[in-house]
Amino acid sequence: MPHVTSAEGVDLAYEFQPGIGPALVFCPGYGSDMTGSKALALLDFAKATGRAMLRFDYAGHGASGGTFTEGTIGSWRDDARSIIEHVLPGQDLLLIGSSMGGWISLLLTRELGERVKSLVLIAPAPDFTERLVRQGLSDEQKTILSREGVIYQPSEYGPPQPFTLKLLEDGTNHLLLHAPIGYSGPVRILHGLQDDAVPWKLSEVLLEKLESQDVELIFVKNGDHRLARERDLTLLTRTVAALLGEDG
Repeated sequence: MPHVTSAEGVDLAYEFQPGIGPALVFCPGYGSDMTGSKALALLDFAKATGRAMLRFDYAGHGASGGTFTEGTIGSWRDDARSIIEHVLPGQDLLLIGSSMGGWISLLLTRELGERVKSLVLIAPAPDFTERLVRQGLSDEQKTILSREGVIYQPSEYGPPQPFTLKLLEDGTNHLLLHAPIGYSGPVRILHGLQDDAVPWKLSEVLLEKLESQDVELIFVKNGDHRLARERDLTLLTRTVAALLGEDG
């Protein structure tokens, strides 16, 4: 598997499907990787339509090296940027971000500028370190976090997830929802109303903060956080196809 070496010397794994642009770039969520159902559905779409697509794993995720609990929003954004610049230097992009990957995608638009032609955000979780994790901590958890530097939260999708003090403190450097978000391209947001990990109201806040006038928020009434059922994946690929001018 090809890889890029990060500034910290970590091997970052990626897979690239050559094709026409703008290239699809999938940014996975917290603890997720490039082998998830959404990434693979998009890969099938890219192959069927001759589109370029880049998938990757942040440090500490999937096939990449590094330690998960050493990662932060800033370092994972830098991982994504390093891989994009290595594989797709100067090329036009359609960023697709799932959960935390939505936050990463929004941060990348600041750095990649007009190269980002459009965004598709799936249950996006900008500012989740502050709005969801820190604000949801009990006094006991705050004490444990301060003393041990990490807490573990239960997850219905696998083993308990670690959240480090380092992650939360770094997250404050990358908050977006306190001010207008200066991206002017098309944005499509997909969010399940049964999402118990990232409340759908967060997407309403994001909608208001985006300066773009071409933003659509699509709710899936019985959709959960993953939006990984066949019908959800069809919605995702159809949404991407419409932005690309494909028949979908």
